[in-house]
Amino acid sequence: MLRLTLKNPKFVKTAVRPKDYPVLRNPSGKLIPEIAVAGRSNVGKSSLLNHLFQTKGLVRTSSTPGKTQMLNFFTLDDELAFADLPGYGFAKVPLSIREQWGPMVQTYLGKRETLKLIFFLFDIRRMPNEDDRRLLEWISYNQLAMILVFTKIDKVKKNQKVANTQKILKTFDVENLHYVHYSVTKNQGRNELISMIKDALEGDA
Repeated sequence: MLRLTLKNPKFVKTAVRPKDYPVLRNPSGKLIPEIAVAGRSNVGKSSLLNHLFQTKGLVRTSSTPGKTQMLNFFTLDDELAFADLPGYGFAKVPLSIREQWGPMVQTYLGKRETLKLIFFLFDIRRMPNEDDRRLLEWISYNQLAMILVFTKIDKVKKNQKVANTQKILKTFDVENLHYVHYSVTKNQGRNELISMIKDALEGDA
């Protein structure tokens, strides 16, 4: 069984280009696996990471969707790394910045050798659009393992959750898509997501 404590989270650095990506190793010198967290602006990435890490302010949240436009790297117990990708799809972000998002994320997905898993966060109240499908295509093209994380499930009733989940999965039209329902405010989904991380990393070992 893979040992994952998810303790002692630390912010490492912010980066945009591959030459600035951190080289992250465990105490024995081995490169540690990395999980990327992607999704639309305002999908709740920062809140989910703080909840997953059991911290209150390590991952900065913003009241302005689309404000974060760089990759932020974190480690937990020097055994696992996370890369918080900038949110996409927010219309009020200047066009020049929106145009930088695709190449920056595509470069990261294609060149980060320690990247083992993607969390694709998706608001269960929405339906996939072109940006969402493009991200899924990039992940598939780079042959990366992915977990679809439905966020904000506390905002819908139980029957809506079931119906929306099926509609979204049908729209994405991807076989064997692993997913989990997550609510920070209701403290739901953390244990399930940790279990899925372990399964994914063990399968990659």
